[in-house]
Amino acid sequence: MSDTALARPMRRGLAAAAVLAVLGLAGLAAVRSVQPPAERATTAPASDFSAARAFEDVRAIASTPHPAGSAANDRVREHLIDRLRGLGLAPEVQDVVSVQGAGLSSSAGGTGLARVRNVVTLIPGTASTGRIFLIAHYDSAQIAPGANDDGAGTATILETARALTSGRKLRNDVVLVLTDAEEACLCGAKAFVDQHPLARDGGVALNLEARGSSGPAIMFETSAGNARLVETYARVPYPVGTSFAVEIYRLLPNDTDFTPFRESDFLGLNTAYIDGAAVYHAPTDKPSAMNRDSLQHHGDNALALVREFGAQDLTTLSNTGDATYFPVPGLLIRYPGGLVWPLAVAALIAVAALGWFVRRRVLVAIPLAVLPIIVAPLLAQGLWALLKTIRPEYGGLPIDPYRPMWYRLAVIALGAATVLIWYALLRRRVGPAALAVGGLTWLAVLGMVLAAFTPGGSYLAALPALAVAVSALLAMRARPWLAVAVLIVGALVPVVVLLPTVLMLFPALGMPMAGVGAFLTVLLGLALLPVLDLLHPVEAGARGLDALKARRLGAVPSLIAVVAVIGCTATGLAVDRFDEEHPSLTHLMYALDADTGTARWLSEEAEPQEWTSQYGTGEPAEVSATLPAFGDEKLRGGPAPAATLPAPALTLLSESTAGGQRTMRLLLDPQRAVRFATLHVVGAEVTAITVGGRPIDPTPGFVFHAPPENGVEVSLTVRASGPVRFRVMDASDDLATMPGFRPRPADVGVLGSHSSEMVAVAKTYTL
Repeated sequence: MSDTALARPMRRGLAAAAVLAVLGLAGLAAVRSVQPPAERATTAPASDFSAARAFEDVRAIASTPHPAGSAANDRVREHLIDRLRGLGLAPEVQDVVSVQGAGLSSSAGGTGLARVRNVVTLIPGTASTGRIFLIAHYDSAQIAPGANDDGAGTATILETARALTSGRKLRNDVVLVLTDAEEACLCGAKAFVDQHPLARDGGVALNLEARGSSGPAIMFETSAGNARLVETYARVPYPVGTSFAVEIYRLLPNDTDFTPFRESDFLGLNTAYIDGAAVYHAPTDKPSAMNRDSLQHHGDNALALVREFGAQDLTTLSNTGDATYFPVPGLLIRYPGGLVWPLAVAALIAVAALGWFVRRRVLVAIPLAVLPIIVAPLLAQGLWALLKTIRPEYGGLPIDPYRPMWYRLAVIALGAATVLIWYALLRRRVGPAALAVGGLTWLAVLGMVLAAFTPGGSYLAALPALAVAVSALLAMRARPWLAVAVLIVGALVPVVVLLPTVLMLFPALGMPMAGVGAFLTVLLGLALLPVLDLLHPVEAGARGLDALKARRLGAVPSLIAVVAVIGCTATGLAVDRFDEEHPSLTHLMYALDADTGTARWLSEEAEPQEWTSQYGTGEPAEVSATLPAFGDEKLRGGPAPAATLPAPALTLLSESTAGGQRTMRLLLDPQRAVRFATLHVVGAEVTAITVGGRPIDPTPGFVFHAPPENGVEVSLTVRASGPVRFRVMDASDDLATMPGFRPRPADVGVLGSHSSEMVAVAKTYTL
């Protein structure tokens, strides 16, 4: 491909218009492919999922925060039982003590346990080949009504059950598992997997979650060997998912109720909508915050999946290998994992062949093409740092601002501006063909790297590089209009592959990782360089004023992109303001040391906000000595008035000593209504421990969530013949009742943290 391959006699302006029109339409279609469908009304057919019907359950579930063990959670559980009985089902309550799995993210302060009360019911099949488990948790975080997390999943299951029971029975059994204590320690799911007879033979687990208030329901995690599962998922009405997300999630420490099922060798899929994450675990996670289109997406796909799996022979689903898959307009593209390396190698060969034909200045262009790949992410991270400087409250947000759209557009425009400016500066000196080869080279190399380390993500770079390189090779000898058509076809691949990924990763990673969005935007820009040259005026042979005019016109796209960055950023600052419905988020808790009668305010905020700073902004200090349940976490704070609160009681029920070891039976009994209680052994080695009748790995401490009214019985053996020192703590969520607390202004809210608004009381016992 010569630098003037498309400068042959033809109407270049029409070619540019054709490029913009086709790629613009393809971009709109790609964006639409990852949008949720519209909510269906209550008048929808009985066999369909209706978000309007499901939303009535969301209202009932999320009227108030309902953490595990609370009276509010008891009311939610009764609502679930009544609804399922009304469908002619026979729900049961699995009331057991459960231990957090060893492979799960560890609970603060040691092993996590909980008393859980799962709601479980079976919809029997006609000739079952296995069981399909539809899972969501009905408890909420301690300060959140939980409309989205996970009222959405719970309501989706109720509406799905209504649709299933109103039509013909499925071939396979369907088990509805509404778990308790997910927010505490995933103990409800773990209890079902370990202790319920229906889980004994495994099956297909479909978990429904939400980590925000809007956006598409993304299938982001699978069990290993997912090819047949993905083949089934591809048949749902609105498939949105990517194997790249699965690869990334497998590297993260994050867990959901799906984790205990996956680690117990269940097959399955995990789905969540994740945009609007500013409400995550916060008081703003109310029914009014929910995008009902997202609920519809959850339900349409869940109901379709249950019906698809309900008709299959489930014994044929395992040992099928992992698939590579991603959404395109109208469907989910998928291919076997065995094609990852051949496609990555083919992309590298195609780009190398293109480079061989171009040759001129290619070796100069390849290192130059790395510049936008590095610069754009750095600029995007700098943009976020600037936004936090202008609006310090952004530093307290968990993932994203309330209205991040304009900032995301600014990041995309920033990535585009970087590529356009780089291209405009180097186009005449290096040549458009060489620059195109340079950009494609880095995509092909990235495709190889991803194939080695995250195979499910290799398609992001390998397929665009392969498609564009092949189209450029074909265009080299074609007639002008045919060359344009071929290049446009090749350019469609990076648009439909990369653009949806950009849109999905923004809410997944948030503005604090804006550089990732800029990076993917740059990859898209580099892949489009062969058609980008059509938008530049022809300079070959131009001299004097004509050449100057061409260069000025060539700078117009860069100028537009820069203006877009500034305009989108300014619009974002104007639109995304804090108010009563969208408050800035602060973190505060209260800790009372019953040994000394002293109390402290504590905060997780690295840079305390104005409201929080009134409670003290001292240097971060470890609290492990007084609050061992927090481990080595460093918290800021200051002295607080001491409240009159009873400390948890620790009573020695019986003991025995043998071989230098002391076995004690204890009762840990909170003296007030609390969310959890902890016990830590200080200065002695624990060799055996049983909590609430459940043996756990020897550990110096544990956290027991939703403790029974009569306390938690503990049996432990330590290497000690004399007195043993214990540090116990319990925690409630009534910060506003503490002396010295000042109510927040209307535009100041509570951070969605499991320790927000906590009131902890700790005491030492020597027994």
